[in-house]
Amino acid sequence: MKHKDANLKRVIVDFKKLTPEILALLVEKYPHGYDDDHVISFKNANNDTIEAVEVTTEDTKYLVKVSTKLEATMENYDEEDYEDFEDDDPDAVQDPDLVADDDDED
Repeated sequence: MKHKDANLKRVIVDFKKLTPEILALLVEKYPHGYDDDHVISFKNANNDTIEAVEVTTEDTKYLVKVSTKLEATMENYDEEDYEDFEDDDPDAVQDPDLVADDDDED
């Protein structure tokens, strides 16, 4: 018997490629953040160990690499921040370090 998500496309997503759609899925699945029990470790094609959290859409399983930037962005998530962007725009999700620097200038 095949696993229900065996035919899903698998995509590894780095923070730099994170889109509003994937970020929203992460916040929905992990509203209080993720912990070690949610993290999946695997080897990539270069035999590097990757740690990621998983979110799934109808046709794709996204493995989003964990990082402090991801955690900070999920903690500060506000849907309104992304209203002016397309769901698949990787430029919409800003580096939290840069956003914090912008806030300091005010």
